[in-house]
Amino acid sequence: MKYFLSVLLVLAVGVGCKEAGNKVSRPSVISHINMDASCPYFTQTAEGIPVVSWIEKDSAEDAGTMFYTLYDSATQMFGPPIEIPVTKGAIPHDENLPKMLFKKDGVVIAVFGVEANDARNKYAGKVMYTQSFDGGRSWQAAQPLVRDTAGYDQRYFDVAVTKDGEGAIVWLDNRKDTSAEGSSVYFAKATGKEGFRDEKRIVSQVCQCCRTRLYVAGTGDIHIVYRAILNDSIRDMVHQVSVDQGQTFSSPVRISADNWVVRGCPHTGPTLTANSSGLHFAWFTMGNGKGAFYCKSVDNGLSYTKKESLSDEPMAKHPQIYTIDDRLLLVWDEPVPFRKSSNSRIGYQWRKADGSLDRAGRLTDSTVYASYPVLGSFRTDAMVAYKQIVDNKGRIVLNHIAL
Repeated sequence: MKYFLSVLLVLAVGVGCKEAGNKVSRPSVISHINMDASCPYFTQTAEGIPVVSWIEKDSAEDAGTMFYTLYDSATQMFGPPIEIPVTKGAIPHDENLPKMLFKKDGVVIAVFGVEANDARNKYAGKVMYTQSFDGGRSWQAAQPLVRDTAGYDQRYFDVAVTKDGEGAIVWLDNRKDTSAEGSSVYFAKATGKEGFRDEKRIVSQVCQCCRTRLYVAGTGDIHIVYRAILNDSIRDMVHQVSVDQGQTFSSPVRISADNWVVRGCPHTGPTLTANSSGLHFAWFTMGNGKGAFYCKSVDNGLSYTKKESLSDEPMAKHPQIYTIDDRLLLVWDEPVPFRKSSNSRIGYQWRKADGSLDRAGRLTDSTVYASYPVLGSFRTDAMVAYKQIVDNKGRIVLNHIAL
């Protein structure tokens, strides 16, 4: 009860936002105010109802538990947080987000990362998942995504619902067919109530510390984007597509020849969406320009346009892109000076169906610390969730942006 009351209090207060033309709504906090929240993620039910999930923990703890909330179209508000108890132990890593999947058969899947505690790699992680067959009222015991004992490190996963209504997942895995640095990309599907089965390796030697992106287009094509390791030290974004429901994937193709030479972990990964004009990408790089960039492909990934910068800030990162009414909404976070230190703010762009720039703005200003934005919608109502830091605790905040 105390959690529910705290959410109501925060929804009533919110945090102010300045934006010309009243294009951005007053934000509201959807996580428990007395907990440390992180890892916001947007998805939707099989009926198209928006869902936001995240992790909450006590500030003194290393691990937490997944929560989620459902949008009520009648009240135009998100309901109180719902706990998924069997996810206790989830690691709150803002790059390795826990995620939810609502299949068309009614099965709900929650996927999250935990520590692997494996002697072969002290930094290794493990991907776990749980299923609900009654709309989230009860959950199966969590089980590992990978049961092969040779697989000791799985992270940076993404999920999507396929055209036939089943679930799909991609992730980075230590099992690969080369001794070179990096991880492999694996793919699996969840059919019926069986969970994820029939895993397959798609490609080896990709950046072992960046988010992956799995996207299912309206055609049913399954797209994967990730940061590859090319020529030993170049870490650029690569795209592959399956036109046969994941049975086979095309050869990897770079979306932009950034030629970023780095022997480290950039973390921030790519994003992808599609509309009537083709595929649209956004990503972070420090090769041939610095910051967050956009490009598109009108031929399903055979060729890509020249990249365009999203922000004048060279450290703009964590871009996300989403299609609403055939238009494109992009968001990202970027550092901004504040007093004698700095904060992080959220920027956004609306682009027309063909990808040309329409308008741009700032969702938050320098007075708050806001990062890791994610996008969702209800009909033509654009929604942005992000993490805000207040008194060294994270909160999950929601905004609306007018179309």
